[in-house]
Amino acid sequence: MPLTLEDLRPNPGAKQEKTRVGRGHGSGKGKTAGRGTKGQGARSHSGVGRGFEGGQLPIHQRLPYKRGFTNIHKTQWEVVNLSRLNELEIDGPITPETLFERGVTRGIEFPVKILANGELSRPIEVHAHAFSAAAKEQIEAAGGTLQTLERTDQWLTARPRSRRLPLDREMKQARVGKVGGVSRKEALASRGAQGA
Repeated sequence: MPLTLEDLRPNPGAKQEKTRVGRGHGSGKGKTAGRGTKGQGARSHSGVGRGFEGGQLPIHQRLPYKRGFTNIHKTQWEVVNLSRLNELEIDGPITPETLFERGVTRGIEFPVKILANGELSRPIEVHAHAFSAAAKEQIEAAGGTLQTLERTDQWLTARPRSRRLPLDREMKQARVGKVGGVSRKEALASRGAQGA
C-alpha cells in the first residue's frame, strides 16, 4: 500500500504529555504538587540566583584575588630591549618598519619603546616612539644616536567614554543638570554661542 499523510506518526517517546500536578492524590502529584510541605521551594517564583550560598558570603566575594578591571584603552606598546637590537645586523637606522620586517614586532601599527635590558657593543641609530632613560644613556654612551618619533597610533586618541558635556568649575557653579539649574542642552547652546 502506498504511504499517505495519515500514516505518519512521531517516533515512540518523542511526544510526552505534560504532568498535570495538583489534580488529586491518585496521580502521585496531588495536594503539594511535588513541592513538599512549606519552605522556600514550595513558594511561587522560588529559587536562588547563581552563586547564592544560603546567605553566607559567596566565594566570588570572599576570595581576594579578583580586583580591578582590564583597561581596554591601554596602549599596546611593542617593547624592544637593547640586547635584541645588538643582535640585529642592520646597516642604517633601525626603524619600526625594519623591526617589523625582521619579525621583532607584531606590526607597524604598534608604538615601539626601547628598554635598557642588555648591553650594546656597537653604535646604532634607533628611531622609536619612546625610550627609557637608561636606554638613552646606553645608546649615547656607545656612540649611537636616537630619534623619538611622533605617535600616530590608534591608542593615542583612545579614551574611555566620558559624560556628554564636560563640566568645568563654572558649569558646576551654575548647577548644570541639577535641580534648579540649567539643562545640559541649554548649557551646550550657551557654550556654543560664546565660542561663536
